[in-house]
Amino acid sequence: MKKWTTRVTLTLAVLLIIMYALFQLSKSRTYQLFGDLTDRVDTNQKVIALTLDDGPTEQTDEVLKVLKEADVKATFFVTGAELQQHPEEGKKIVQAGHELGNHSYSHTRMVLKSPSFIKNEIEKTDQLIRDAGYQEEILFRPPNGKKLILLPYYLSQHNRKTIMWDIEPDSYADIGSNSDKIVQHVKENVKPGSIILLHVMYKNREESLKSIKGVVESLRKQGYTFKTVSELLAEKK
Repeated sequence: MKKWTTRVTLTLAVLLIIMYALFQLSKSRTYQLFGDLTDRVDTNQKVIALTLDDGPTEQTDEVLKVLKEADVKATFFVTGAELQQHPEEGKKIVQAGHELGNHSYSHTRMVLKSPSFIKNEIEKTDQLIRDAGYQEEILFRPPNGKKLILLPYYLSQHNRKTIMWDIEPDSYADIGSNSDKIVQHVKENVKPGSIILLHVMYKNREESLKSIKGVVESLRKQGYTFKTVSELLAEKK
């Protein structure tokens, strides 16, 4: 009985360790089992990328206005469902010279999902991005940054790049609620090759949208140049 209890305890301990390791792997911003993942570009040049997740929504005109005033080209990681709902807004993003990336169709965490689910989420959104007029390579960003085995495997089999980030100020409640704190967080954490993530497509993200001007001005004073993610990838050493 004692041996059986010991075996069960050890088995449970091993399972817990495996589950913990898989959980850490699923949310890693810097590593995945298959394919090309980038959270920051290795470069000595003071270049960075501004990325905007979700949408497009009815806020698109305001977002584009802010970017135009700041004279910045951004990379929008859009969801297929919202792009399908707001096709004209997607076209406006492309026509303004910004980059469109794939953020899945439904923004469902793509962990423990079937291969057919993953394929449909990505390919359906790809087609909507093409329908919006975007003709360049389509980069991919996992919803909530979550991925495990099947998603990276699918991407690697199709030569798709996984784009993460190394700065995410508005993902912290105490920072995201104040545009000045967002700007300060970016200033303190930016490095050459950084990929900045902001969420600006919803009305409750007004502080994030307001922060763009301050982020751009402060980083330009430090000598940084803004590029799309694809342009940033070309700066790799």
